[in-house]
Amino acid sequence: MSTVSSEPTPSPLPIRASSLKPPTPPTTSRPHPRHSFPVPKLRLEIQDLNHNGANVFTSHSNISTALAAAVDAVLSTLYKPTATNSLIPPTRSVTLILRSMDGVAYTTGSSLDDDHKEIHFSLDYIANISSKQPHRQRDEIQGVLVHEMVHCWQWNALGTAPGGLIEGIADFVRLKAGLSPPHWRKRSGGDWDSGYERTGYFLEWLEDTWGQGSVMSLNSSLKDKKYVEGVFWEKLFGKRVEKLWNDYESSLGKTESGEEKSARSIDHEDEEGVLVEKDVDLKEACQPDDAKVDSTYTTSLEQLWRVQRAK
Repeated sequence: MSTVSSEPTPSPLPIRASSLKPPTPPTTSRPHPRHSFPVPKLRLEIQDLNHNGANVFTSHSNISTALAAAVDAVLSTLYKPTATNSLIPPTRSVTLILRSMDGVAYTTGSSLDDDHKEIHFSLDYIANISSKQPHRQRDEIQGVLVHEMVHCWQWNALGTAPGGLIEGIADFVRLKAGLSPPHWRKRSGGDWDSGYERTGYFLEWLEDTWGQGSVMSLNSSLKDKKYVEGVFWEKLFGKRVEKLWNDYESSLGKTESGEEKSARSIDHEDEEGVLVEKDVDLKEACQPDDAKVDSTYTTSLEQLWRVQRAK
């Protein structure tokens, strides 16, 4: 026979709210903010709206985006954004001036200071771009803008870098932007710093051979020190530039003959009727004692050729 206890069972004490610990929120890592490139003020000045070149420009170029696209092409090719962007030149504004003038285009500092740039682009040149293929007018205009925009943002070894290298970097960026004209060709012969597309294709080969970012490193190396040719190239690539140029020529599989070298000129048109600027040696054209040539090497190749022919 079992017995049941008559003593009551005590109830558990209620838990005080103050004794409860709040749940620990899950830990999540916040993404680092993405750095961005500097955004300069962009301006446009058209000095003659009645000029046919002004009509071609406004008809085949998106005025609201053309300059911004050129800035983006330059900065994304030559730099990486950082928190301070201290490795990028402090360009504060770029003004595109469309006016009637000889040549193609040139870039200079404004009357304010060198942090404000001006790109002067010939309305006469724009008017004469072949209209057989409408996209050529658009691409040529944007290609020139990209080339000149490079001069607003590149380093130049405190003014001592070869003019051919400065112009070659500009055409390299144009090439990487997919805006090379139909007459551009990879060609051997001549000198590595003849400038423009000849040097531009050489720099493209360096980029393909030594790895992406090679030209970016080259440009950065022109920031704070004067240019000393042997030291400069051997530090970057472990070879003298003449050896690199010979390797590039070998990769093309042929060399120019002496006749081809001596036949360089720019006074002709390609199959589309666009003025072709062929291989005038920029080193010879830009002698320091020639006051007619801008020391920044941003005058057009046609202007340089005229100076050279007048000597």
